This record gives sequence, C-alpha cells and structure tokens, in this order.
Amino acid sequence: MSTASVSFRPGAVLADLLPASRVRDIALVAGGAALTGLAAQLSVPVPGSPVPVTGQTFAALLVGTAFGARRGFLSLALYALVGMAGVPWFAGGTSGAGGASFGYVLGMLLAATVVGALARRGADRSVLRTAATMALGSALIYAVGVPYLALSTGMSFGAAVAAGLTPFLIGDALKAALAMGLLPATWKLVGRK
Repeated sequence: MSTASVSFRPGAVLADLLPASRVRDIALVAGGAALTGLAAQLSVPVPGSPVPVTGQTFAALLVGTAFGARRGFLSLALYALVGMAGVPWFAGGTSGAGGASFGYVLGMLLAATVVGALARRGADRSVLRTAATMALGSALIYAVGVPYLALSTGMSFGAAVAAGLTPFLIGDALKAALAMGLLPATWKLVGRK
C-alpha cells in the first residue's frame, strides 16, 4: 500500500504511515516513552509550586496524537512504570510514584489515550481541531494532576489550582500553538507525496 493511500485511510494516525509490523509498534512505544522522558528533562522550576514547567506534557500529547490511543497509552504506561521503577526520567531527573507531580504523569496517560482516539477520527488534521484536541488533552492532565497535587501535599484544592494549574496556562497555549502548526502541516506534507 502506498504512503498516499495510507495517509487518507479513515482512522489512520501519523504512525500508521510506517509499514505495519510488531517491531514498528514496539519501537514506537519505546520511542514514545523515551521522548517523553527526554522532554521531561526540559524542566523549569515555578516559584511557589512543587510542579515545574516541562516538555513532557507536550511530548505526551504529541505521542498520543501521532501514535493513536493504544500505542499512546502503552508509551505513557511504559514511561510511568519505568519511572516508578527508578529510572530518573520524570521532571528534573526524578523517579518514583510519591512525588507531588506524579498525578500529572497519570493524567498524561489518560490524555495520550484520549487524544490518540480523537486523532483516529481526524482531530489532528486541521488547525482548529488540533487546538481543541490539545486543549482537551491538557484539561485531562490537570483533571488528574491537580487533585493528586492537593492530596499529596495537603494543599486545599484552590491552592493546588493556583500552584499546579494557573502558572502553566500560557505555556500550554504555546505548546498547543506548536502542535496546531506541526500536526496539520505534517498531514499536508504527507498528502503531497
């Protein structure tokens, strides 16, 4: 099957443009976990918050969208499990399940799955649909991360929102803008071949 016919097949995600095989899927899952771990090292502390700004949320949403729900979930599950086992690839070179920001890792697992399912329905092929997909993915990350932050630190929910959501909104908008340009442009480029 040619690349052009695969790119327009209903239900295709970008990873489906590669020749199908079990090796491809294993490589994508491992690569998605590694990309998320590397992106987590792009970490900037936020004053007054135990949660840093990182590249891992962008990587998780990109992995989910490009790989689809199943491979996106497996990539983020591998990322979480390996980090819990002690590999220091969570934000800032940390590991383990007890940190205040671990809820965001769990939220990324959910978000990658949902944005991957939406990408199978074409949600990554136009700027506006990509924006909505990234906004929903970010909201899912916060829906798990902020309550976990409150519970793990003893903060009130309002304080957790102030420390674990509000300071990140501008960065999330920038990440969404990057995805809005990157994903639809990739589909257009592939469609020309």
